[in-house]
Amino acid sequence: MSDQAPAASPLPRVLDALGVGERDIASIAPLAGGTYNTVTRVTLADGRDWVVKTPPPHTAALRYERDLLVNEVAFYTAAARAGGPAIPRVVRSETDPAAPTGAYLVMTARPGRPWHEVSPTADDGDEPRLRAELGRIVGQLHGATGADPSGFGYPAEPFGPLAPTWRTAFTAMTEAVLADAETYRARLPYPVGDIRTLLAGAAPVLDEVTRPALVHFDLWQGNLLVTGEPGARTIGGVIDGERMFWGDPVADFVSLALFGDIERDRDFLAGYAEGSGKSVEFTDALRTRYALYRSYLYLIMLVETVPRGVGPEAADETWELVAPHLVDALDAVRLGAGISCRTHPGSDD
Repeated sequence: MSDQAPAASPLPRVLDALGVGERDIASIAPLAGGTYNTVTRVTLADGRDWVVKTPPPHTAALRYERDLLVNEVAFYTAAARAGGPAIPRVVRSETDPAAPTGAYLVMTARPGRPWHEVSPTADDGDEPRLRAELGRIVGQLHGATGADPSGFGYPAEPFGPLAPTWRTAFTAMTEAVLADAETYRARLPYPVGDIRTLLAGAAPVLDEVTRPALVHFDLWQGNLLVTGEPGARTIGGVIDGERMFWGDPVADFVSLALFGDIERDRDFLAGYAEGSGKSVEFTDALRTRYALYRSYLYLIMLVETVPRGVGPEAADETWELVAPHLVDALDAVRLGAGISCRTHPGSDD
């Protein structure tokens, strides 16, 4: 057994609950990569390969980050029925932090390395083929339905129960991060009240969404595992579903083209049409919804630097990267919703 877990770790209690003793374990290794929870890979002597997640010990977090394991269990449970072999399977979970083991999630490990570490290219044909494969997987995931087929939003507290409309759910989600911005006095390009007013003015466009789709909302390349040799690579895993919610499938396009434009990704969109059974029509209303979801993610990225205590240098780097994109997204919301410049964030009027 290598890389023994520290004594304070909940991992021994979790493994004991699964009937796994020290002699059953071939190796234990911590995993990094930006996930909120503590993640450990456990390989058993009989060949089973697991990933174990436990919540962090600290309490400073954004409102939506409470009980994230509830979300992740919901994601993998629903995704297993729709997303194919790239989706980890839940081995066992406990979402109640007060349980003797504490909260935990054990799931099957998936092969591969993060996409951005592999760096597939168009020269070997991997990049366009992988983007199309990813599109098919995401299109299939968006066809999944939850236990409540009419409920929108985050499954976990403090947002439960699920809302009856997407507008209600997304308004609560954006209000939560804006309240966090006020609580933590986060640096934003415009006053919180102005941003709140602008987002509310565009909210009617959300009424177009009537079916709650399974949305991962964190499909950046670090959460996509790629396996195989150059020229024959494939997607081995879609991981870290802890940020999921039930909502507009368009919301997933934000992280899939982080700081970019999903409309330019023809390979992904072709695969998505195949996986979902229909092409994406980029209407003005869809683009406005897309801008709302971009705004939401960029707000999260700016506000979370405070409770995470990243330090002044990292906070400044995040500001320089994200703030211009938030400004662009808010401008797109205003223009798409036909909101007068008099209500533009930062206006003196």
